[in-house]
Amino acid sequence: MIEDYFFIAFRNLLHRRLRSWLTMIGIFIGIATVISLISLGQGMKDAINKQFEMIGVDKIIIVPIGGTTGTNMGGSTLMEHDLDVVRRVNGIRDAAPMVYKTVVVNFNDKNKFTFASGLPTDKSGEVLYESGYSVVEGRKFRSGDRYKAIIGNLLANSDEMFGRKLKIGDKLRIKDKEFVVVGVLDKIGSKPDDSSLLIPLETAKELFETGDKLDMIFVKVHPDKDVSAVAEEIKREMRNDRNLKEGEENFEVQTSEQLMESFSVILSVLTWFLIGIASISLFVGGVGITNTMYTSVLERTREIGIMKAIGATNYDVLYIFLTESGLLGMAGGAIGIAIGLGLSNMVAFIARNLAGIDFIRASAPPYLILGALAFSFIIGSLAGSFPALQAARLNPVEALRK
Repeated sequence: MIEDYFFIAFRNLLHRRLRSWLTMIGIFIGIATVISLISLGQGMKDAINKQFEMIGVDKIIIVPIGGTTGTNMGGSTLMEHDLDVVRRVNGIRDAAPMVYKTVVVNFNDKNKFTFASGLPTDKSGEVLYESGYSVVEGRKFRSGDRYKAIIGNLLANSDEMFGRKLKIGDKLRIKDKEFVVVGVLDKIGSKPDDSSLLIPLETAKELFETGDKLDMIFVKVHPDKDVSAVAEEIKREMRNDRNLKEGEENFEVQTSEQLMESFSVILSVLTWFLIGIASISLFVGGVGITNTMYTSVLERTREIGIMKAIGATNYDVLYIFLTESGLLGMAGGAIGIAIGLGLSNMVAFIARNLAGIDFIRASAPPYLILGALAFSFIIGSLAGSFPALQAARLNPVEALRK
Protein backbone atom coordinates (compact mmCIF):
# COMPACT_ATOMS: atom_id res chain seq x y z
CA MET A 1 0.00 0.00 0.00
CA ILE A 2 2.81 2.42 0.85
CA GLU A 3 4.40 1.69 -2.52
CA ASP A 4 1.11 2.63 -4.17
CA TYR A 5 1.04 5.97 -2.36
CA PHE A 6 4.53 6.77 -3.59
CA PHE A 7 3.75 5.62 -7.13
CA ILE A 8 0.60 7.75 -7.40
CA ALA A 9 2.32 10.77 -5.84
CA PHE A 10 5.34 10.41 -8.13
CA ARG A 11 3.12 10.11 -11.21
CA ASN A 12 1.18 13.24 -10.25
CA LEU A 13 4.39 15.24 -9.82
CA LEU A 14 5.62 14.13 -13.25
CA HIS A 15 2.39 15.39 -14.81
CA ARG A 16 3.13 18.88 -13.44
CA ARG A 17 6.87 19.15 -14.02
CA LEU A 18 7.15 22.93 -14.35
CA ARG A 19 5.06 23.62 -11.25
CA SER A 20 7.00 21.00 -9.31
CA TRP A 21 10.34 22.58 -10.26
CA LEU A 22 9.17 26.06 -9.32
CA THR A 23 7.84 24.77 -6.00
CA MET A 24 11.16 23.09 -5.16
CA ILE A 25 13.25 26.25 -5.62
CA GLY A 26 12.71 27.53 -2.07
CA ILE A 27 13.48 24.11 -0.60
CA PHE A 28 16.70 23.43 -2.49
CA ILE A 29 18.04 26.95 -1.90
CA GLY A 30 17.49 26.51 1.85
CA ILE A 31 18.91 22.98 1.96
CA ALA A 32 21.89 23.99 -0.23
CA THR A 33 22.74 26.83 2.17
CA VAL A 34 22.35 24.65 5.26
CA ILE A 35 24.40 21.77 3.78
CA SER A 36 27.22 24.04 2.59
CA LEU A 37 27.45 25.83 5.96
CA ILE A 38 27.38 22.65 8.04
CA SER A 39 29.84 20.96 5.67
CA LEU A 40 32.30 23.86 5.90
CA GLY A 41 31.80 24.14 9.66
CA GLN A 42 32.45 20.44 10.18
CA GLY A 43 35.46 20.53 7.87
CA MET A 44 36.97 23.49 9.72
CA LYS A 45 36.27 21.82 13.06
CA ASP A 46 38.06 18.65 11.89
CA ALA A 47 41.02 20.68 10.61
CA ILE A 48 41.30 22.68 13.86
CA ASN A 49 41.09 19.48 15.93
CA LYS A 50 43.88 18.02 13.81
CA GLN A 51 46.05 21.08 14.50
CA PHE A 52 45.49 20.76 18.24
CA GLU A 53 46.27 17.05 18.05
CA MET A 54 49.62 18.08 16.57
CA ILE A 55 50.20 20.36 19.57
CA GLY A 56 49.42 17.47 21.91
CA VAL A 57 47.16 17.09 24.93
CA ASP A 58 50.14 17.39 27.29
CA LYS A 59 50.72 21.07 26.43
CA ILE A 60 49.72 24.23 28.32
CA ILE A 61 49.86 27.73 26.82
CA ILE A 62 50.37 30.88 28.93
CA VAL A 63 49.75 34.33 27.45
CA PRO A 64 49.29 37.83 28.91
CA ILE A 65 45.80 39.39 28.97
CA GLY A 66 45.34 42.84 27.46
CA GLY A 67 48.68 43.11 25.72
CA THR A 68 49.09 43.72 21.99
CA THR A 69 50.21 40.61 20.11
CA GLY A 70 53.89 40.69 19.36
CA THR A 71 54.59 43.96 21.16
CA ASN A 72 53.49 43.57 24.79
CA MET A 73 52.56 47.29 24.86
CA GLY A 74 49.81 48.05 27.35
CA GLY A 75 47.94 45.57 29.46
CA SER A 76 49.86 42.85 31.25
CA THR A 77 53.11 41.21 30.25
CA LEU A 78 54.96 37.96 30.69
CA MET A 79 58.55 38.18 31.88
CA GLU A 80 61.55 35.86 32.15
CA HIS A 81 60.75 35.78 35.88
CA ASP A 82 57.36 34.21 35.07
CA LEU A 83 59.16 31.48 33.14
CA ASP A 84 61.17 30.67 36.28
CA VAL A 85 57.97 30.57 38.36
CA VAL A 86 56.33 28.19 35.88
CA ARG A 87 59.35 25.88 35.74
CA ARG A 88 59.21 25.45 39.53
CA VAL A 89 55.67 24.03 39.40
CA ASN A 90 55.44 20.34 40.19
CA GLY A 91 54.56 18.24 37.14
CA ILE A 92 56.26 20.47 34.55
CA ARG A 93 58.56 18.59 32.22
CA ASP A 94 59.80 21.72 30.45
CA ALA A 95 58.70 25.24 29.47
CA ALA A 96 59.70 27.21 26.40
CA PRO A 97 59.37 30.99 25.98
CA MET A 98 58.49 32.68 22.70
CA VAL A 99 58.45 36.23 21.31
CA TYR A 100 57.03 37.22 17.92
CA LYS A 101 56.54 40.30 15.83
CA THR A 102 55.73 41.45 12.31
CA VAL A 103 58.98 42.34 10.53
CA VAL A 104 60.17 43.42 7.09
CA VAL A 105 62.19 40.67 5.41
CA ASN A 106 64.45 41.50 2.47
CA PHE A 107 65.32 38.82 -0.06
CA ASN A 108 65.93 38.85 -3.80
CA ASP A 109 65.73 42.70 -3.73
CA LYS A 110 62.18 42.52 -2.39
CA ASN A 111 60.84 43.66 0.98
CA LYS A 112 57.89 41.75 2.47
CA PHE A 113 56.08 41.88 5.81
CA THR A 114 55.82 38.59 7.66
CA PHE A 115 55.81 37.14 11.17
CA ALA A 116 59.09 36.28 12.84
CA SER A 117 59.07 34.19 16.02
CA GLY A 118 61.94 33.78 18.43
CA LEU A 119 62.51 30.19 19.64
CA PRO A 120 64.97 28.95 22.28
CA THR A 121 68.11 27.28 21.01
CA ASP A 122 68.48 25.08 24.11
CA LYS A 123 66.64 21.83 24.87
CA SER A 124 63.45 23.70 25.90
CA GLY A 125 62.93 24.47 22.22
CA GLU A 126 61.83 20.85 21.76
CA VAL A 127 58.52 21.78 23.42
CA LEU A 128 57.78 24.11 20.51
CA TYR A 129 59.07 21.72 17.85
CA GLU A 130 56.56 19.19 19.24
CA SER A 131 53.75 21.77 19.18
CA GLY A 132 53.48 22.31 15.43
CA TYR A 133 56.91 23.72 14.49
CA SER A 134 58.11 20.50 12.92
CA VAL A 135 61.27 20.80 10.80
CA VAL A 136 61.03 18.64 7.65
CA GLU A 137 64.14 19.84 5.85
CA GLY A 138 67.48 21.06 7.15
CA ARG A 139 67.95 21.28 10.91
CA LYS A 140 66.61 22.79 14.11
CA PHE A 141 68.37 25.56 16.02
CA ARG A 142 71.51 24.61 17.88
CA SER A 143 72.95 26.13 21.02
CA GLY A 144 74.93 29.22 20.07
CA ASP A 145 72.98 29.95 16.86
CA ARG A 146 72.53 33.68 16.37
CA TYR A 147 71.63 34.73 12.84
CA LYS A 148 69.98 31.60 11.53
CA ALA A 149 66.42 31.18 10.25
CA ILE A 150 63.94 28.35 9.82
CA ILE A 151 61.40 29.29 7.16
CA GLY A 152 57.74 28.40 6.72
CA ASN A 153 56.71 25.76 4.20
CA LEU A 154 55.16 28.28 1.79
CA LEU A 155 58.40 30.30 1.56
CA ALA A 156 60.26 27.13 0.60
CA ASN A 157 57.69 25.88 -1.92
CA SER A 158 56.24 29.02 -3.50
CA ASP A 159 57.73 32.03 -5.28
CA GLU A 160 54.71 34.18 -4.38
CA MET A 161 56.48 36.43 -1.85
CA PHE A 162 60.00 36.89 -3.14
CA GLY A 163 59.82 35.92 -6.80
CA ARG A 164 61.51 32.59 -6.19
CA LYS A 165 61.49 29.81 -3.61
CA LEU A 166 63.81 30.02 -0.64
CA LYS A 167 66.13 27.10 0.10
CA ILE A 168 68.64 25.97 2.66
CA GLY A 169 71.66 28.28 2.59
CA ASP A 170 69.82 31.33 1.25
CA LYS A 171 70.51 34.60 3.00
CA LEU A 172 67.84 37.11 3.94
CA ARG A 173 67.93 40.38 5.86
CA ILE A 174 65.88 41.55 8.85
CA LYS A 175 66.68 45.03 10.23
CA ASP A 176 70.01 45.08 8.39
CA LYS A 177 71.01 41.75 9.94
CA GLU A 178 71.78 38.85 7.62
CA PHE A 179 70.19 35.49 8.43
CA VAL A 180 71.08 32.15 6.85
CA VAL A 181 68.26 29.69 6.20
CA VAL A 182 69.04 26.40 7.98
CA GLY A 183 65.64 24.65 8.03
CA VAL A 184 62.16 24.39 6.55
CA LEU A 185 59.00 23.85 8.61
CA ASP A 186 56.28 21.33 7.86
CA LYS A 187 53.05 22.75 6.46
CA ILE A 188 50.90 24.23 9.25
CA GLY A 189 47.76 24.99 7.25
CA SER A 190 47.32 28.77 7.11
CA LYS A 191 49.03 31.19 4.78
CA PRO A 192 50.30 33.59 7.50
CA ASP A 193 51.84 30.72 9.49
CA ASP A 194 53.37 29.04 6.44
CA SER A 195 54.80 32.41 5.27
CA SER A 196 56.44 33.15 8.62
CA LEU A 197 59.91 32.30 9.87
CA LEU A 198 61.69 31.38 13.10
CA ILE A 199 64.86 32.92 14.48
CA PRO A 200 66.82 32.25 17.72
CA LEU A 201 65.14 33.70 20.82
CA GLU A 202 68.06 35.83 22.02
CA THR A 203 68.48 37.31 18.54
CA ALA A 204 64.74 38.06 18.39
CA LYS A 205 64.88 39.87 21.76
CA GLU A 206 67.75 41.96 20.48
CA LEU A 207 66.01 42.82 17.18
CA PHE A 208 62.56 43.43 18.71
CA GLU A 209 64.05 45.26 21.74
CA THR A 210 61.77 43.35 24.13
CA GLY A 211 64.20 43.05 27.02
CA ASP A 212 62.92 40.38 29.44
CA LYS A 213 59.36 40.48 28.07
CA LEU A 214 57.82 37.36 26.54
CA ASP A 215 54.74 36.92 24.34
CA MET A 216 53.98 33.31 25.20
CA ILE A 217 55.14 30.37 27.28
CA PHE A 218 54.60 26.79 26.08
CA VAL A 219 54.59 24.16 28.82
CA LYS A 220 54.96 20.41 28.50
CA VAL A 221 53.51 18.33 31.33
CA HIS A 222 54.88 15.02 32.63
CA PRO A 223 52.91 12.12 31.09
CA ASP A 224 51.87 10.79 34.52
CA LYS A 225 50.40 14.16 35.62
CA ASP A 226 46.91 15.54 35.08
CA VAL A 227 47.22 18.47 32.64
CA SER A 228 44.25 20.41 34.07
CA ALA A 229 45.56 20.06 37.64
CA VAL A 230 49.00 21.30 36.57
CA ALA A 231 47.36 24.26 34.76
CA GLU A 232 45.52 25.20 37.95
CA GLU A 233 48.75 24.94 39.94
CA ILE A 234 50.49 27.27 37.45
CA LYS A 235 47.65 29.79 37.89
CA ARG A 236 47.95 29.56 41.67
CA GLU A 237 51.74 30.04 41.68
CA MET A 238 51.61 32.96 39.25
CA ARG A 239 48.81 34.62 41.26
CA ASN A 240 50.83 34.30 44.44
CA ASP A 241 53.94 35.65 42.73
CA ARG A 242 52.01 38.67 41.38
CA ASN A 243 49.99 39.19 44.59
CA LEU A 244 46.70 38.69 42.76
CA LYS A 245 43.42 37.23 44.01
CA GLU A 246 41.56 34.49 42.20
CA GLY A 247 39.59 36.02 39.33
CA GLU A 248 41.97 39.00 39.03
CA GLU A 249 44.48 37.21 36.78
CA ASN A 250 46.17 39.40 34.17
CA PHE A 251 47.42 36.30 32.39
CA GLU A 252 45.72 33.29 30.83
CA VAL A 253 46.62 29.64 31.31
CA GLN A 254 44.93 27.23 28.92
CA THR A 255 45.38 23.59 28.05
CA SER A 256 45.28 22.54 24.41
CA GLU A 257 41.99 20.73 25.10
CA GLN A 258 40.41 23.91 26.50
CA LEU A 259 41.54 25.89 23.45
CA MET A 260 40.13 23.22 21.15
CA GLU A 261 36.79 23.30 22.96
CA SER A 262 36.68 27.11 22.78
CA PHE A 263 37.27 27.10 19.04
CA SER A 264 34.64 24.38 18.55
CA VAL A 265 32.03 26.30 20.57
CA ILE A 266 32.66 29.56 18.68
CA LEU A 267 32.53 27.76 15.33
CA SER A 268 29.32 25.90 16.25
CA VAL A 269 27.56 29.08 17.42
CA LEU A 270 28.53 30.92 14.23
CA THR A 271 27.47 28.00 12.01
CA TRP A 272 24.09 27.57 13.65
CA PHE A 273 23.46 31.31 13.60
CA LEU A 274 24.00 31.35 9.83
CA ILE A 275 21.87 28.23 9.46
CA GLY A 276 19.07 29.99 11.35
CA ILE A 277 19.17 32.78 8.77
CA ALA A 278 19.27 30.25 5.92
CA SER A 279 16.21 28.50 7.35
CA ILE A 280 14.10 31.44 6.22
CA SER A 281 14.35 30.04 2.68
CA LEU A 282 13.11 26.69 3.96
CA PHE A 283 10.07 28.43 5.42
CA VAL A 284 9.47 30.17 2.08
CA GLY A 285 9.85 26.82 0.34
CA GLY A 286 7.32 25.27 2.71
CA VAL A 287 4.81 28.04 1.94
CA GLY A 288 5.36 27.36 -1.76
CA ILE A 289 4.57 23.67 -1.28
CA THR A 290 1.41 24.56 0.65
CA ASN A 291 0.19 26.83 -2.16
CA THR A 292 1.00 24.22 -4.79
CA MET A 293 -0.85 21.49 -2.92
CA TYR A 294 -3.93 23.69 -2.38
CA THR A 295 -3.97 24.35 -6.13
CA SER A 296 -3.54 20.63 -6.79
CA VAL A 297 -6.52 19.79 -4.54
CA LEU A 298 -8.71 22.28 -6.41
CA GLU A 299 -7.64 20.92 -9.80
CA ARG A 300 -8.14 17.28 -8.79
CA THR A 301 -11.40 17.55 -6.91
CA ARG A 302 -13.21 15.34 -9.42
CA GLU A 303 -10.33 12.81 -9.37
CA ILE A 304 -10.60 12.67 -5.57
CA GLY A 305 -14.35 12.06 -5.87
CA ILE A 306 -13.75 9.15 -8.27
CA MET A 307 -11.12 7.65 -5.95
CA LYS A 308 -13.51 7.76 -3.03
CA ALA A 309 -16.39 6.39 -5.14
CA ILE A 310 -14.37 3.26 -6.00
CA GLY A 311 -13.36 2.59 -2.40
CA ALA A 312 -10.52 4.95 -1.39
CA THR A 313 -10.81 6.03 2.24
CA ASN A 314 -10.15 9.46 3.68
CA TYR A 315 -6.84 8.13 5.01
CA ASP A 316 -5.84 6.91 1.54
CA VAL A 317 -6.41 10.37 0.07
CA LEU A 318 -4.64 12.00 3.02
CA TYR A 319 -1.58 9.77 2.65
CA ILE A 320 -1.40 10.29 -1.12
CA PHE A 321 -1.30 14.06 -0.78
CA LEU A 322 1.10 13.95 2.20
CA THR A 323 3.40 11.65 0.23
CA GLU A 324 3.22 13.95 -2.78
CA SER A 325 4.16 17.04 -0.77
CA GLY A 326 6.87 15.06 1.03
CA LEU A 327 8.34 13.96 -2.30
CA LEU A 328 8.34 17.58 -3.45
CA GLY A 329 10.34 18.51 -0.36
CA MET A 330 12.71 15.54 -0.67
CA ALA A 331 13.36 16.17 -4.37
CA GLY A 332 14.18 19.78 -3.55
CA GLY A 333 16.36 18.54 -0.69
CA ALA A 334 18.30 16.17 -2.98
CA ILE A 335 19.02 18.98 -5.44
CA GLY A 336 19.93 21.26 -2.53
CA ILE A 337 22.35 18.67 -1.13
CA ALA A 338 24.12 18.39 -4.49
CA ILE A 339 24.36 22.18 -4.84
CA GLY A 340 25.43 22.62 -1.19
CA LEU A 341 28.21 20.04 -1.48
CA GLY A 342 29.37 21.65 -4.70
CA LEU A 343 29.43 25.11 -3.10
CA SER A 344 31.26 23.99 0.05
CA ASN A 345 33.91 22.11 -1.92
CA MET A 346 34.34 25.08 -4.26
CA VAL A 347 34.87 27.43 -1.29
CA ALA A 348 37.37 24.98 0.24
CA PHE A 349 39.20 24.68 -3.10
CA ILE A 350 39.43 28.46 -3.54
CA ALA A 351 40.58 28.94 0.07
CA ARG A 352 43.22 26.24 -0.25
CA ASN A 353 44.60 27.04 -3.71
CA LEU A 354 44.12 30.80 -4.04
CA ALA A 355 44.13 32.10 -0.47
CA GLY A 356 46.48 29.45 0.95
CA ILE A 357 44.13 28.70 3.88
CA ASP A 358 44.32 24.96 4.41
CA PHE A 359 42.03 24.66 7.45
CA ILE A 360 38.91 25.69 5.44
CA ARG A 361 37.70 22.30 4.29
CA ALA A 362 34.40 20.63 3.42
CA SER A 363 33.25 17.54 5.27
CA ALA A 364 29.86 15.91 4.75
CA PRO A 365 29.38 12.72 6.82
CA PRO A 366 26.66 10.29 5.67
CA TYR A 367 24.36 11.21 8.57
CA LEU A 368 24.30 14.82 7.30
CA ILE A 369 23.12 13.72 3.84
CA LEU A 370 20.50 11.30 5.17
CA GLY A 371 19.37 13.80 7.80
CA ALA A 372 18.94 16.54 5.18
CA LEU A 373 16.86 14.22 2.96
CA ALA A 374 14.66 13.15 5.87
CA PHE A 375 14.32 16.76 7.05
CA SER A 376 13.29 18.01 3.61
CA PHE A 377 10.71 15.19 3.32
CA ILE A 378 9.27 16.13 6.73
CA ILE A 379 9.19 19.84 5.79
CA GLY A 380 7.33 18.97 2.60
CA SER A 381 4.84 16.71 4.40
CA LEU A 382 4.16 19.31 7.09
CA ALA A 383 3.69 22.02 4.46
CA GLY A 384 1.20 19.85 2.61
CA SER A 385 -0.72 18.65 5.68
CA PHE A 386 -3.53 21.24 5.54
CA PRO A 387 -4.21 20.77 1.79
CA ALA A 388 -4.09 16.98 2.36
CA LEU A 389 -6.67 17.26 5.17
CA GLN A 390 -8.88 19.37 2.91
CA ALA A 391 -8.65 16.72 0.17
CA ALA A 392 -9.40 13.88 2.62
CA ARG A 393 -12.52 15.63 3.95
CA LEU A 394 -14.07 16.22 0.52
CA ASN A 395 -17.54 14.74 0.13
CA PRO A 396 -17.35 12.27 -2.80
CA VAL A 397 -20.77 13.22 -4.19
CA GLU A 398 -19.97 16.93 -4.14
CA ALA A 399 -16.49 16.27 -5.54
CA LEU A 400 -17.96 14.34 -8.51
CA ARG A 401 -20.24 17.26 -9.37
CA LYS A 402 -17.30 19.63 -9.84
